[in-house]
Amino acid sequence: MAPPILKLDDIRLSFGGAPLLDGANLQLEPGDRICLVGRNGSGKSTLMKIAAGLVEAQSGEVFRHPSATVRYLHQAPDFDGYDTVQAYAEAGLGPSDDPYRVAYLLEHLGLTGSEAPQSLSGGEARRAALARVMAPEPDILLLDEPTNHLDLPTIEWLEGELQKTRSSLILISHDRRFLEKVSTATVWLDRGTSRRLDRGFAHFEAWRDQVLEAEELEQHKLGKAIEREEHWLRYGVTARRKRNMRRLGELQTMRATYRGHKGPQGTVQATVSDARESGKLVIEADKITKAYGERTIVAPFSIRVHRGDCIGLVGPNGAGKTTLLKMLTGQLEPDSGTIKLGTNLEIATLDQKREDLDLNDTLANYLTDGRGENLLVNGEQRHVTGYMKEFLFQPEQARTPILSLSGGERARLMLARILSRPANLLILDEPTNDLDIETLDLLQEIVAGFPGTVILVSHDRDFLDRTVTSTIAPANPEDPDGRWIEYAGGYSDMLAQRKGALDEKRKAEKAEKAKTTETATAESPKAKGKLSYKQKFALENLPKDMAKAEAEIARREEKMADPNLFSKDPATFNKLAAEMEKLRDSLIKMEEEWLELEMLREELEG
Repeated sequence: MAPPILKLDDIRLSFGGAPLLDGANLQLEPGDRICLVGRNGSGKSTLMKIAAGLVEAQSGEVFRHPSATVRYLHQAPDFDGYDTVQAYAEAGLGPSDDPYRVAYLLEHLGLTGSEAPQSLSGGEARRAALARVMAPEPDILLLDEPTNHLDLPTIEWLEGELQKTRSSLILISHDRRFLEKVSTATVWLDRGTSRRLDRGFAHFEAWRDQVLEAEELEQHKLGKAIEREEHWLRYGVTARRKRNMRRLGELQTMRATYRGHKGPQGTVQATVSDARESGKLVIEADKITKAYGERTIVAPFSIRVHRGDCIGLVGPNGAGKTTLLKMLTGQLEPDSGTIKLGTNLEIATLDQKREDLDLNDTLANYLTDGRGENLLVNGEQRHVTGYMKEFLFQPEQARTPILSLSGGERARLMLARILSRPANLLILDEPTNDLDIETLDLLQEIVAGFPGTVILVSHDRDFLDRTVTSTIAPANPEDPDGRWIEYAGGYSDMLAQRKGALDEKRKAEKAEKAKTTETATAESPKAKGKLSYKQKFALENLPKDMAKAEAEIARREEKMADPNLFSKDPATFNKLAAEMEKLRDSLIKMEEEWLELEMLREELEG
């Protein structure tokens, strides 16, 4: 086992009251890709900042290899002193780093480098910060919510980059699919302490449940042991005083352990407030369009949304998802076409920009709209502190300003407010941003079981697959041209349908090409001649070359089947994957060439 390049041992930190970190450990070895998971407010970001040297622990040991380079992704990057994004990103390079990496990363992150940092949106600022920390390929790369504000194509590109990077990684993210694809180990931060699983996030939830079940069993055993000791003290045969005092001391220790045990943080318990039922037809759009200048955002698009539908909107940033959403909900007039909204609609909206949050407002005042201590939920008067508990906020937080909350806690607070309002149409624009996994589970259950209608915009593939009944996506995701298509099912279903349509298109193109070749051959004066020497040689040798390519592909597949290869030697794994991709492309081309020559031969002999 390689020595660690980063080690945090027995880290303790408190901001007054209960400790945030109480003996947490974290160890990073070369090649590790660790996902750091835990509830909002459990201290994940704080532990990562301690690892980066940005926050000092009150006690514990921090070791970083003296020669290791470290880069940390800041949530709010500081652009002061930089005239362009290019200059900001290049400032993260070391003396021996390749400046071309900055240009490469900016291009794939959708930036030119000439942008003025002060004019960047939140998403663009996150992309610029990613380019800066990834460009040097540091020994230690610390990424806190790297996928926030990124669109799906960029998230999928980022997955590939992180899978092949030489950097050792620690990741914090709410995106399950992202963590499953990138991580090789999991560290769970829970009640101030940490546990490590030497497997990726895909195995985390089953392991976590086993740990909690074992913990509950141990607590039950301890309770029974206390009962036995108390019975012995009261009714047992009197023994030597010294022995009695020892057992009494042990009993007091057991009682203190039992009372001091903090169970896992509770789960969010909530339902959407009921509203009267909407009409059966919720939205009807007929050939709606929208353009800004010469750029078409929505080409003629039609859809009928019925009560009970859950529709997901996906696509790259700038494709027009929010514009289409606003048109469908009547907030924006189309240039042409018609929008008809159904009857009895009561709409609740969660905006991705969190614009209606006054950071100086208190939690209680925000939830009640300043109307005292109570709010109406499902027609029932509820005290605000009781309602807050359902979303894992403590009663003492009622009078604290929203400014003191973490990003995830703010998202949870907005969710609490939205769910207290009667609604039969939920509009959720990036609802998963900053939510922890348990709150995401709750939101998925709410959306899946909501009796009304839901329209949501999301880049979270797992969330889409678990909730939506249909997906609206650009017809041309690589270069959106305003055409949108509705696919049945979630994100994975949409990809499968796209692939099927693409395969059909390729088959049609092949058939058309073969038909053209056949026609040209029939019309050619040389059609009744013979194959050229070069064509004949290719026809005889292509099957051998194809068999050789298939054997090479199989050989690489066998090597890559080793479950430990990626963790032991990621460079070799990535090299094999790249080689296999080239071989497959080459095999397809050979098959197409052989098919054309075989058809030509049959025609000439025919």
